[in-house]
Amino acid sequence: MLDLLLADGGGTATTLSARLPVTRQAVAKHLGVLDRVGLVHSTSAGRERRYEVDEGQLSRAVAQFSAVSATWDARLERIKRIAEQIQRREQG
Repeated sequence: MLDLLLADGGGTATTLSARLPVTRQAVAKHLGVLDRVGLVHSTSAGRERRYEVDEGQLSRAVAQFSAVSATWDARLERIKRIAEQIQRREQG
């Protein structure tokens, strides 16, 4: 949904649901969540709301996810090394 909004420069629940395999109501609910967390902002467009991605907020979220990902990668690498050490001891 964010990809479509970025590619199209914004959209409404109706225009997005026409391009996604979900109902307009599901799209509207999802857009509401994205709006509440600040990833999109909306303006009135007749009877509907037009949503656009807040690119600054999206960039901050991506940076946070990248940091969390790096932390977990390091943790998983340590777990892997410990498991390999245990396996070598059991085999040797």
